[in-house]
Amino acid sequence: MNALIVYESMFGNTRKIVEAIADRLRAADVEVTVSLAYDAPADLSDYELVIVGAPTHAHSLPRPKSRSEAAVWAADPTKELVLEPMAQASGVREWLQRIMLVGDPRFAVFSTRADIPSIFSGDAGKAISKGLRRRLARVESHADFLVGLDNRLLEGEEMRAREWASELVPLPIA
Repeated sequence: MNALIVYESMFGNTRKIVEAIADRLRAADVEVTVSLAYDAPADLSDYELVIVGAPTHAHSLPRPKSRSEAAVWAADPTKELVLEPMAQASGVREWLQRIMLVGDPRFAVFSTRADIPSIFSGDAGKAISKGLRRRLARVESHADFLVGLDNRLLEGEEMRAREWASELVPLPIA
C-alpha cells in the first residue's frame, strides 16, 4: 500500500502526531510519503490512502491571519513556544483547493485542538472533511488529538495516533 500524509503544523504538535501515524503505517509495510501542505502533490492518483491533518485555529483550518498570530505567540517568551520552520507557508486550506482526485483513494483526516469541548474549540478535521467531500472524496475516518492550554500535546496522544493509524491499516500477519 502507498500512503500520503499531508499536514501543517505551527508549534510541532501536529507534526508529532504525523510522525506517530507514519511510524505505525511503516510498521504495517505501508510506503509512506509525508509532506507539508505547501509542498504536497495536487495529483493524488499514486496513493491508495491519503491522511490529512492540521491544527484547529479559530474553530477551523488555519488561515494566513491565524498563521501570523501563531508567529506572534511564538515571539512571546512567556509562552515558551517554537514556531515550526514552514508554519507561515500555505497550508491544508490552500492545498484542498488545488487537489485533483483521479482514482479513488481512501481518506482519513485529523486535527489537533484544545482539550475543551469541540463546540468551543472547533475542529479543523471537520473543515478538512468538508473540503474533501466538495471534491467528491470519501472520508473514512476522523480523529482529534488534544493539546493542553499550554499548547503542548497531552500525554498519551501520540500513542492514540498510533492506535488510530492501526485502525486504518492493520499490521501484517507474521
